[in-house]
This record gives sequence, C-alpha cells and structure tokens, in this order.
Amino acid sequence: MTALPKLKDNKRAAFDAFSLKRRRLVDKAARIVITLGGISIILSILAILVFITLEVYPLWEAAKAELAGRFELNKPLGISSPLANLASVPDFPILGVGVDEYRQIGFVITKDGLVDFISLKDGNTLKQVPLKKIEGKKITSSLGSLDNQKYTLGTDDGYILPVEINFKVSFNDNEEKVIEPELVEGEPIKVDALTLTHVAYKALDDDTKGIAAVTSDGRLVFLLEQTTRPLVEGEKKEVSKYDLTPELKGSIVTAIALDQFLDNLYVGTKRGELHHWDIRDKANPKLVEVIDATENPETAITALGFIIGDRSLIVGDETGNVSTWFQVEDKTSPIGRRLKKAHVLSSHNGLVTAVASSPRDRGLISADSKGGIILNYSTSERKLLELQGEGYPIKALAFAPKADGAVAVDERGTFYDWRIENPHPEINLKALFGKVWYEGYSKPEYVWQSTGGTDDFEPKFSLTPLAYGTFKGTFYALLFAIPLAILGAICVSQFMHPSLKNIIKPVIEIMAALPTVVLGFLAGLWMAPLIEKMVPAVFMMPLVLTIMTLVAVFLWRFLPKSVRGRFKDGTELLLLIPVFILGIQICLWLNQPVESLLLGGDFKAWLFDKLGLQYDQRNALIVGFAMGFAVIPIIFTISDDALSNVPKHLISGSLALGATRWQTAIKVVLPTASAGIFSAIMIGFGRVVGETMIVLMATGNTPIMDWSIFNGFRALSANIAVEIPEAPHGGTLYRVLFLAALLLFLVTFLVNTGAEIVRMRLRKKYAQL
Repeated sequence: MTALPKLKDNKRAAFDAFSLKRRRLVDKAARIVITLGGISIILSILAILVFITLEVYPLWEAAKAELAGRFELNKPLGISSPLANLASVPDFPILGVGVDEYRQIGFVITKDGLVDFISLKDGNTLKQVPLKKIEGKKITSSLGSLDNQKYTLGTDDGYILPVEINFKVSFNDNEEKVIEPELVEGEPIKVDALTLTHVAYKALDDDTKGIAAVTSDGRLVFLLEQTTRPLVEGEKKEVSKYDLTPELKGSIVTAIALDQFLDNLYVGTKRGELHHWDIRDKANPKLVEVIDATENPETAITALGFIIGDRSLIVGDETGNVSTWFQVEDKTSPIGRRLKKAHVLSSHNGLVTAVASSPRDRGLISADSKGGIILNYSTSERKLLELQGEGYPIKALAFAPKADGAVAVDERGTFYDWRIENPHPEINLKALFGKVWYEGYSKPEYVWQSTGGTDDFEPKFSLTPLAYGTFKGTFYALLFAIPLAILGAICVSQFMHPSLKNIIKPVIEIMAALPTVVLGFLAGLWMAPLIEKMVPAVFMMPLVLTIMTLVAVFLWRFLPKSVRGRFKDGTELLLLIPVFILGIQICLWLNQPVESLLLGGDFKAWLFDKLGLQYDQRNALIVGFAMGFAVIPIIFTISDDALSNVPKHLISGSLALGATRWQTAIKVVLPTASAGIFSAIMIGFGRVVGETMIVLMATGNTPIMDWSIFNGFRALSANIAVEIPEAPHGGTLYRVLFLAALLLFLVTFLVNTGAEIVRMRLRKKYAQL
C-alpha cells in the first residue's frame, strides 16, 4: 500500500521537473526571440540611417577635374607662323574656342576667317572651314554663346557676321557614333566703316536684331535692325544706329555685354566704370547708371559676361576680382531697378582675361593672365575647382555644352581639354542654412524653391524655412494638445468615477487609430472653410468656456446635498457637457456681433489693415487643431498611465493629512508622475515633428518664415512627400530631400535622447517617495 503513494509522488515530481524544464525552454526561447527582435529593430534603424547617410554624402564631395588632353596647335591655321611660335606673334590669332557636347571635337576660330575642327583624342585637325561671306576680311573681335554654337565675329571693315557651329550625330554600320561638324554663316551686317574691336549681337527673333560695337577710334555704337512684312508690300528692313560715345565722357571701353532680351547694354571701361543702358525703348537707348564696379579708378574692367538666363552679369577686373551683379527693385531709379553687386567670387592672382558661364547651371569659369582657371558657383559663392595651365595668359575659354568639361587656349597656342565632374555645385552650408541673395530678390533671404519653368531657373535649396515650418506646426499643435491631454489625464485618473473612466479612456485611445490622411482631408476641406467664417468665435471659446466652467463649479457647491447626492462621486463631470455646448453656442451667437462692432465687419480685412497679417484659409491654426487632435490620444494615454501608477500610499497619506483631492493631484501625484508625463510630451513631440499627411493637406505648403498663426507653412516631412516623386534619382534635389530626412531623424533622436535623460533624473528624484 505504501508503494502507490511513492509512485504518485515520483510521477508528480517528474511532471513538475518536466514542466519546469519546459517553462525554462519557453522562457529561453522568448528571451531569444525578444532579444533578436530588439536587435533587428536597432539594426533596421541603423540600416535606414546608413542608407540615408550614403544618399546624402555625395552632396559634400568636392568637384573633380582631369586634364583629358593637351595639344600644341602647331599648324598654320591661316597665319604665317606656326602656333608653336605664338609667343612671338604680337597679334594673337585665335579669337574663339569651343567643343561639341560629347567632348570629342574641339574647334578654334582664327582672325584670318578660318574655323579649325580638332580631334580631342590626338589633337589632329579634322577639318578646316573658311568663312566665305567675309572672305578676305580680317576678324578683329568675337563673342560666343553659352552652348558653344553661336558666335558673333567683328571684322576690320566694320561688319559683323553671325556664325552657328553645329555637330550632326549619326551611327555607321558598326553602330559607332559619327560626329560631323557643320558651319552655318548668317548674313553680314554693316555696323560702321572702321574696325570693330568689341562686338555684342543678339537676335530676339528673325525680325529684330541688336548689335553693340566699339570701333577702333573708341566710339560706342548701338545698331538696331528690324524687319517688317506688310501684307501689300514686300519685306522691309529698318536700321537705326545710335552713337553712345558722348555718354562715356572720355572713358575707354574694355568690355561690352548685351542681354538676350535686348533690354540692357552693359559697358566696362578702363577706369573701372560699369555703364548701364536701358534699351527696352529701341528708339531711345537711355543711360540709367554709371557704377564704380572696381572701386578703384586705376583698375580696369577686363571681362564681362552673363550667367545662364542673361540676368546676372559677370564682371572681371584687372586685379583678378570676379563678381556677379543683377538688377533689384529700387524706386529711386528712373527705371525702377538698379544694378547691385550680389556675389563676390574667388579672385585670381592676375588680370582676368576671359569668363564663360555654364549652360546647365549657375556656374562659371574665369581665367587669368597667369594661366589660372577657377570654377565658381555664383549663387552659393562656392569655389569648386582651380585649374592651372602652364603659366601663360589664357586667351580663349569655353564651357562644354553639358558642363562636364572646359577647353581653353593660352597665349602660346596650347589647347587644354579638362574633364570636369561636378554633380552638385549648388550645395554648401550657406545655401542650405544661410541667407542667400537670389537673382531678382531685393536682399539675401531664406528660400526654398526647387524647380522652375525655365532652364535658367536658379534652384533655391534653403532648408531653414522648412525646419522653421516644422517647428511652427509642432509648436501650435502641442500648444493645443498638451493642456487638453494632460489636464484630461489628471481629471480622468484622479477625479472621474471608474465606470466613466473605463468608457472614456478606450474611446480616446481609439482616436489614435484614425488615419492621418482622413484627419488631413477633413481639416483641409471641411474645418478650414468652417473656421474661416467664425475666427472670432474660435478665439472667444477658451475664455468663455473657462468662465462658464468656473461658474458651473461654483454653483454646484450651492446645490442641496440631496441633489448632489444623486450623483456618484466623479460622475458629476458629465454635467459639464451641456455647459460646454451652451458655451460654444454662445460664442457662435456672438461671432457676428463681435466682428461687426470690434473688427469693422470683416475680420480678415481688419487683421490685414491693423496688424499687417494676412489670413490664409489653410493655416497654422487649422494644423494645430488637426495635429493636436491626432496627438492628444498618445499624450493622454501615457500621462494617464503614469498618473494612475502613482503609489496609493502617497495619495492616502496626503488626503489623511488634510489635503484636498485637487491639492493632492497637483502637489503629490503630478510631481511623482512627472517622468512619465514628460515622456508622453516628448513622444507626442516626435509624433508631430514627423507628421506628413495632415501638414500636407491642411496647410498651403508655402515655405515662408512667419510665426503668425494665420499663415501656412511647409514642413520638412511634407516637403519630402511633395517633392520626392518629381526628384530625378541621384540629382541634387533628390539628395537634399534625403538630407531633410536625415535632419528629421537626428532631431527626433536628439530630442528623445535628451528626454530620456530628463525622465531618468525625474524618476530617480521621485523614486524614493
């Protein structure tokens, strides 16, 4: 009989041992799964961070250049002595240089009217084409275009010849690329009887052409050729010629530039003066200003040119300084605008001999008398590259059509071909976070405008207004959410009856499940138009509701105990619901009378006239309500849990010592739960900073810097959502958007790290209570 209990005890012991072993295995497996899950999350975050960093890193890579070819132009090229001996030739024969878009064929234009096409593989001359329409004439001046295609040549007998150099691309039977150069000559135009030392030519269309030229006797002339085609008569040409020399007042012209719109003529002089003529009225060219561009009468302007778009003027001088100028609004000017020096670029060690601008962006290259070439980016004033020849003055200079190279010829006839890798010239810290003076703006500003409607658009990549908008939206959202969420949590956890708490808390938590796209849709299309009609009522509601709540609480104390006793402790708060409804209705009733009596009958007009603020329908007020609504459940839930987990003995001790429930909640419970509440606020902050859809749909997405609650803004997250679908992969905009994402990541990480440090200190401070 004694063996049976022992057997049962042995089975029970074996079963307990098996259960313990199984429990240990389950615990170990759970520990491994949880550990692996945590590690995988950390690795995933690190992988995301690494990926974003790798996408951003190329923005900071320096431009690179490689000398792809160096050739001695040692063939006659239409002159008596070979170019190998050009150092001894006083009249340098080469006036222009260029290259095709594939950088396989270069060309030079000589004074004897020849265009030589040169293979950039070996330096051999592929083709020599004479300019037949000025055969027998000597070319004395030239001016090239941005794309290396159109050139204007001035002759020794006062003519100008427009020339276009094209490259036809085809493929042979072996699918090899074949590039065939082609020279197209325009019609010569008679400008003067004397030699033209400087020329500038622009054609608005086939019917309107403008020419500015300097003659060998120092005269400055402007010629306008207009063609009309009446229905009855044949084609008719009208030529108007203006002598602008008297307005130079004896200054010797050293450089001229004529914009593509035939609106402005700029002339640089030996005394460092920059003369600006307004030629929009073609019948009356008007000198509008003379500027001391070099700030030294002994320093001559030696080179003029335009940045792509012909609105920013490049000025190079005798001391090696290079700057860009453009017109800004000025009411004191007779034309309403004045030329201002906007950007000072890296200077040379010698006289600036030539400038050329990029046909793709706001970059430019400038050369000097010591063989140096500098690549700058105008907008950011960033020095990208410095190239060096062999110490001889650079006489001709050109950018490759794709801005991936440059060609130059020095005084000794050495032809240089550089390959340039410069994918992100627009970016530096100043362009991203500093004030930049953009073309056409009256002063340096923070601007985000990534795209435009024309090829000569100046990208504006300042992240400052986007960061500003992010914190503006965060501020107004938390201003609305924090008081409601924390006070609501105090009310629910400390004063409300458990039966009501068990209903209200889940309802508020369910609010967090609402898709933000729905909230943004409702805010942008329903709330914004609604609030626009009742702004005075909205601003009256906090005051009116507070007063009515205090009055209701005051009256509640005077009710008979028999009436108050019918309500369970903590359920009387439901009586505030009709008070709130009545208060809101009162504010709506008062909206129109207040607007009529105090605000002149139109709130928006009053706001603009009295305070200078403009009311946008989708503004920070709407975003504050919508994002606040989205973040309230998070802050409320975490705060309520923190408040509810305060040890009961602290609350009981406080009440036993005679403190009221309100005093206990504020002076005992709230400080003890402060670590959890602070964590709730920081989590809410992170939620708001990263919010995308509400900000995208409920604001005007205007990247402005204004703290007005009545204006819209654009946040970093919304900007990424708006811009990334249109951003070319690997382009500057694409990488700048990843930089914005990296900034959001870092801000959230730093704030959460700081919040955790503060939370731990608060927890340690109140842990021993």
